[in-house]
Amino acid sequence: MSATAVHSLWTTAAEPITKIDAPKIEYGQLAPTLIIVGAAIVGILVEAFVPRKSRYYVQMFVSVVAIAAAFAAVVALAADGYGTTKAHIAAMGAIAVDGPALFLQGTILLAAMVGLFTFAERRLDPEVHGNRVDSFAAQAASVPGSESEKAAVKAGFTTTEVFPLLLFAVAGMLIFPAANDLLTLFVALEVFSLPLYLLCALARRKRMMSQEAAVKYFLLGAFASAFTLFGIALLYGYAGSMSYATIAQVVDGTVQDVNPALAGTMGNDALLLIGAALLVMGLLFKVGAVPFHMWTPDVYQGAPTPVTGFMAAATKVAAFGALLRVLYVVLPGLRWDWRPVMWAVAIVTMLGGAIVAITQTDIKRLLAYSSIAHAGFILAGVIATTPDGVSSVLFYLAAYSFVTIGAFAVVTLVRDAGGEATHLSKWAGLGRRSPLVAAVFAVFLLAFAGIPLTSGFAGKFAVFKAAAEGGAAPLVVVGVISSAIAAFFYIRVIVLMFFSEPRPEGPTVAVPSPLTMTAIGVGVAVTLVLGVAPQYFLDLASQAGVFVR
Repeated sequence: MSATAVHSLWTTAAEPITKIDAPKIEYGQLAPTLIIVGAAIVGILVEAFVPRKSRYYVQMFVSVVAIAAAFAAVVALAADGYGTTKAHIAAMGAIAVDGPALFLQGTILLAAMVGLFTFAERRLDPEVHGNRVDSFAAQAASVPGSESEKAAVKAGFTTTEVFPLLLFAVAGMLIFPAANDLLTLFVALEVFSLPLYLLCALARRKRMMSQEAAVKYFLLGAFASAFTLFGIALLYGYAGSMSYATIAQVVDGTVQDVNPALAGTMGNDALLLIGAALLVMGLLFKVGAVPFHMWTPDVYQGAPTPVTGFMAAATKVAAFGALLRVLYVVLPGLRWDWRPVMWAVAIVTMLGGAIVAITQTDIKRLLAYSSIAHAGFILAGVIATTPDGVSSVLFYLAAYSFVTIGAFAVVTLVRDAGGEATHLSKWAGLGRRSPLVAAVFAVFLLAFAGIPLTSGFAGKFAVFKAAAEGGAAPLVVVGVISSAIAAFFYIRVIVLMFFSEPRPEGPTVAVPSPLTMTAIGVGVAVTLVLGVAPQYFLDLASQAGVFVR
């Protein structure tokens, strides 16, 4: 074939480009995320231009206003019918505006607000050189124990960058469960993971342990991100598209426009199965399901406790939202392939988290393993593959997030000379030394255990009922057994607090500012309200339980 003939082959195939379509973005429907991103950028400018003395107050103000405004925007969208009748795909197919997205975004923003109060707490540690200090390092860049660190502490520096970092993490979390194509999903994953890696390294006390936690989280998180990305690449190779709806159609075999290239890859189930497995693996890492849970106890123990509380609550909500959307919107045609695998993951997660928690001697590690067991309980609702399954998971996530932040807020109050007293032996007799704090912590532990009249019971009941109706009755049996095992170690802590003799050299309970009191108060209120009268919120979750495709 002559060179001119080849040349004409290449040139005639391409249509001349007349105009490039401008992107159509629905700013109003993306308002919650845009408000948070804008505030985070303002927070960075505050760090650059506002004098050091005023930064804490300015950052606090910007963050509170932004989160409140974003939550108001979510409520306005829901009231306008975007969760039900007007649910659709916005931002040129990148973001879904529907019931589950709005419900999860609202939950994440409320959890972020409560978490923000624990971040801003400055009364728990004794004053250093006449300056009030928070849970974060005076100067994150200085080497632990070095002269520059001592100078920073003496000068009264505080790491106010934690506020914009929190906002960036929240922005990623808002997009993660609402993402409607794989690329948006991955970008959101990175946007909320990177600030969390940094926040984990910023503890004021036990800095080496905190930095070790951050490095472990970063390395394992990078692995999980790589798996996710590889899974996305294989799914793109299989379906020729990043869009959830298109991939779902190719999986179902209902796709209309089949070109020769797509016909060649559509029959290749290896691409689909391996891609789906890698993508789901990355999401299971984020929710902390066994066997992708190894980072959880170390990171929860090493990170500053306010960060642990925020991360435990908000990351779970975002990651389960994304997992639900991937399984229910992208891969419903693969249900018979992924359900047995998720059965196995749910069973080992419930039993693994509950059994290993019994051996823990550190309160933060105990709560970490408890969160792994809870991931297993939530997976039972995911496996139901019914509308009730979705709404029960939404309700459980809302209930769980407030109990978690409240519990970690209580952990910040119990202190000795070295900072927080997290070893369980130090909590002995706490109920006699300060009955109120011990009683509040007992309420949270009972909610974790799923005792009636707490939000934990209502959530577990909803999830197990959905799983049983969805044909996963054996899973419910395993779940009930795991709950019984878990109840043992929660109640053991309550017995330790109320029925042991307090040690003379035991820890003291610090008196917090109204910020932490609010965080704990909200946790208790939500726990009791969702436990005693859950029906309104269950109805809300069931209205919000329909994904748009």
